[in-house]
Amino acid sequence: MTELGVFEAIYTARALRQFKPDPVPEEAIEKILEAAIHAPSAGNAQNWIFIVVREPEQRKSLGAIYRKASAVASAMYAARGHPSHMTEEQFQRFLKSGAYLWEHMSDAPVILLPCQIRPTLPPTAALADEFRDRLGDEESYLARIRGASIYPAVQNIILACRALGLGTTITTNHLRCEAEVKAVLGMPEEVDTFAMMPIGYPVGRFGPLRRRPVSEVTFADRWSQPWVVASSAGSKREGI
Repeated sequence: MTELGVFEAIYTARALRQFKPDPVPEEAIEKILEAAIHAPSAGNAQNWIFIVVREPEQRKSLGAIYRKASAVASAMYAARGHPSHMTEEQFQRFLKSGAYLWEHMSDAPVILLPCQIRPTLPPTAALADEFRDRLGDEESYLARIRGASIYPAVQNIILACRALGLGTTITTNHLRCEAEVKAVLGMPEEVDTFAMMPIGYPVGRFGPLRRRPVSEVTFADRWSQPWVVASSAGSKREGI
């Protein structure tokens, strides 16, 4: 195995949705999980849980739920239309790629689900008087930031897969039917899933990627003041 530089991994870790049937070695799965748990976690809570699904019947059950949820996603994408930075042809290729996974999620040798135990608020009695009336706001705050303690781990999974020559993608369509997913996996009520990630040796190739240039998506110091790009090298990377 040849180790990749971090920027090469970032620039080439494209979403891959078609996989060979070859099993993924346990050593590789463990290396991916080790990468995941080295991500940042708010308050160092490390309240993540990862479910590795390899058993064929379990993958088949998850695939059926994912297909049903993805029918909703498909309708939403179609009604919304293509983003401004994509042509209609590019958008249709994107939909076609997504549609393949919608029908073939269960074909991936591994389905990995990053999960998180719900954070809890302190009891009212434990708070100083001046903070007790903020519990409602704090609950909204926790709901807003929860992803910050699991999605960095997801990104580490993506990069670790790329370094190991494995394909994956992050998808969240299943959240539309999450109760069914949790029932299949026997999950407790207080644990939620945040992604469903198929993993396997890819049929397609890795990047490079096409992205909107930094100059289009960055402001300097305040909204609407353009960021002046010193070097356009990074923005010139293009893929398919």
